[in-house]
Amino acid sequence: MNMTDVNAMRHFIRMCNDGWLQGWHERNGGNLTYRLPQADVDEMRPCFAAAPQRWTALHVCAPNLAGEYFITTGSGRYMRNVALEPESCLGVVEINPQGDGYRTVWGLAGGGCPTSEFPSHFMNHSVRKAATGGAHRVIYHAHPANLIALTYILPLTDRAFSRALWQSATECPVVFPGGVGVVPWMVPGGAEIALATSKLMETYDAAVWAHHGLFVSGPDFDATFGLMHTIEKSAEIYVKVLSTGKPVLQTITDDDLRAIARAFGVTLREALLGE
Repeated sequence: MNMTDVNAMRHFIRMCNDGWLQGWHERNGGNLTYRLPQADVDEMRPCFAAAPQRWTALHVCAPNLAGEYFITTGSGRYMRNVALEPESCLGVVEINPQGDGYRTVWGLAGGGCPTSEFPSHFMNHSVRKAATGGAHRVIYHAHPANLIALTYILPLTDRAFSRALWQSATECPVVFPGGVGVVPWMVPGGAEIALATSKLMETYDAAVWAHHGLFVSGPDFDATFGLMHTIEKSAEIYVKVLSTGKPVLQTITDDDLRAIARAFGVTLREALLGE
């Protein structure tokens, strides 16, 4: 069996390519991970390496992920190459029984390792697994330009970003009624930003990284990509409105947002409404 014949791997590769085509992954920017269901692990197992590698410390700990398996993009790998060279650009990793280390069981050929943001992904998977009863399996990080631009002009607060995004496109309060969290600028790739992001992801499905990008979580590839896409489209509309240099004459009001929520049966995070 070829690993790329596995349904989960095919969808993973497609999402990487879709993000590249959107322009969210310059050079080796951005990363994607997927927590595999046991059925997928069983299907993939014939492709795993015959001899297990040594365990590598994660420097963060999540006991509720002990023994889990993840598909992950590789450190320094380019999203544009994933579809062409999946065994080099991607890997499947197993988490140790303590929940604080991993080993590669497939892929990352040539001595590669998981994305440098794997600690952030790992901690976010931990809190989203707990918050959703195990439903959320995908964590996606990308560099959508319009959203990053907003981190230079909006206050770096959950309320400021959530309201600006909600008011910029009618579908937004339906797609992410809980709003978005905001992480102030931090050095990427370490335990500090991993813990700060995972704290927000206890509450939100999406977390903005100031001057860097966006983290989103979802139950499957379509929902997670759709969340990233919707947030970035809303940010693009906001940026285009600002670029006209004209005053805003009308917008979606808080009462309008509440009406949308009632019509679509979702619950807005009221604390994020109001001036």
